[in-house]
Amino acid sequence: MPSEDIKLVKTGDGEKFLAEPGLLRQVLAYNDKLMLVRHTMHKGWVGTLHSHPHEQLVYIISGQIDFTANGKTISARAGDSFIVPGDVAHQASAPEESEVLDVFTPVREDYAAS
Repeated sequence: MPSEDIKLVKTGDGEKFLAEPGLLRQVLAYNDKLMLVRHTMHKGWVGTLHSHPHEQLVYIISGQIDFTANGKTISARAGDSFIVPGDVAHQASAPEESEVLDVFTPVREDYAAS
């Protein structure tokens, strides 16, 4: 089995950019199977309803997000986590300043190109 070099991504390495009004995105470490992304939401942000084929693991670092999928809404606070299956339409909003880490599998090519 060939070894793969370990690539350290430091806090300041990934450029933060406005993904949509009220949502900052920072792509962190990734390979062709996994991707780690930090999202910072401004108070009052309401995301676009969307879906993607990727499995998504969400961990709330700070604040609160309200997350809707399959007609149900959950409120997740700092320390909470949940999984979003691929191809499920979903939408999130932030009633307060919030920060989350998202893990996607496989890698989000659309984010890697950003």
